[in-house]
Amino acid sequence: MHLTPAPYFTAPKPLRPDAPQPDGQAFWIHTRDKRRCRLGLWRAATPKGTIIIFPGRTEYIEKYASIAADFVARDYNTVTIDWRGQGLADRALPDRLKGHVADFAEYQRDHAALIEAMTALALPKPWTLLAHSMGGCIGLRALHEGLPVQSVVFTGPMWGIEMPPLLRIGAWIVSTLARWLKSGGLYAPGTSGTPYLLNVTFENNQLTNDHASFDHMRAQLQHNPSFGLGGPTLGWLNASLNEMYRLSKLPAPDLPCLTYLGSDEQIVEPGAIVRRMAGWARGRLITLPGIRHEALMEAAALRMARVDEITEFFAQNT
Repeated sequence: MHLTPAPYFTAPKPLRPDAPQPDGQAFWIHTRDKRRCRLGLWRAATPKGTIIIFPGRTEYIEKYASIAADFVARDYNTVTIDWRGQGLADRALPDRLKGHVADFAEYQRDHAALIEAMTALALPKPWTLLAHSMGGCIGLRALHEGLPVQSVVFTGPMWGIEMPPLLRIGAWIVSTLARWLKSGGLYAPGTSGTPYLLNVTFENNQLTNDHASFDHMRAQLQHNPSFGLGGPTLGWLNASLNEMYRLSKLPAPDLPCLTYLGSDEQIVEPGAIVRRMAGWARGRLITLPGIRHEALMEAAALRMARVDEITEFFAQNT
């Protein structure tokens, strides 16, 4: 695979000025269906292995620079990706603020290109996976398709979307009709082209309790508007509902797994996570009191506790 340099943006200011900030690199990678995605890489001086981060919907590689710094400080290379349709990757529709795919299988082409690039870069093994939110849905499918990792950690994985039962039925009906009527490119009801972080106050946000983390993520979007992504389309909604249903029928992979669920989770469906982990023979579910959707975007002490647990888990299961 031929890799070419891609833009990489440093944060307007570090989340934690006292913490080491490793130099990040970015590369363009190309999928087999000719989509261009962006790979982000942070290198440790003497790496014990490589942690692959599968990000969530709306996210971009620079969001994980601070987490990468924590992993690099513990001697782990860290790599992540701009999925198609977000960050600086190719977007599917003329309105680049619409989060759209027609089928979640498209994301598997992205992760396949990521693995090819990691091989070309000769990133040291063992490889392990850290998957957040939508990345948890993509990651669970990738594990079933043979993703070459030794163990996995999920944070707030999207194995279901939190919504009242009647609204869930409506989401199925409306999104399926939209697919039949070839209207999948319309915004899902109640969403718009304004990125969530620019459309909510800290007091009302569903992501984090930490004002510094909230302000940092918001500043990244304000400083780099090209990262912005609005609501999902009806096509994305239908594709996600179908994929989550299909995954719910599959057994848990035979792999060591650690999953974090915030007790105040309001974005993904907690029940789907509890059910999945109850059947994961080599899995452990940790419920975090008072935490919302972003277990790794919290105050420094809480984040460091998670980073220590994750790296210890990876070290014990590789």
